[in-house]
Amino acid sequence: MGEAGEKSGSWEPKVVAFVCSWCSGLSADLAGTGGEEYPANVRVVRVPCAGRINPLFVAKALQSGADGVVIYGCHPGDCHYHTGNLSARRRMALFKRFMTYIGTEPERIQVSWISGAEGFRFAEIARKAVEDVRALGPVKGLVKETVS
Repeated sequence: MGEAGEKSGSWEPKVVAFVCSWCSGLSADLAGTGGEEYPANVRVVRVPCAGRINPLFVAKALQSGADGVVIYGCHPGDCHYHTGNLSARRRMALFKRFMTYIGTEPERIQVSWISGAEGFRFAEIARKAVEDVRALGPVKGLVKETVS
């Protein structure tokens, strides 16, 4: 993250959105085709299921310059892999505790449940995530520093 952009007031948060390829992936598509606007600084990464998201993926995103991460999964009870979304919820709850332990705000990670027909909600959650992360400022604790 460049400090110059932060000082000049032009800093915009980068948010990575992990979406399952079933429900939330469809809602991301629906948001795009339905004209729902969400910030261009949200990058969508498709995964087979929210339950397949390793917390190290989240840490790597934050270390690589993302300021926040949103995980979209199917509504509880509607997961195509039965309990993948419940596994994701447990993992991220534990990972948020770890984030607190290492001194990084756990609010940088958000988990939301969404169906394939909720394109409007996908965009709404993305906008809220960007605003929440903007209020926190740039991530500092996990960013990998380059050696000159």
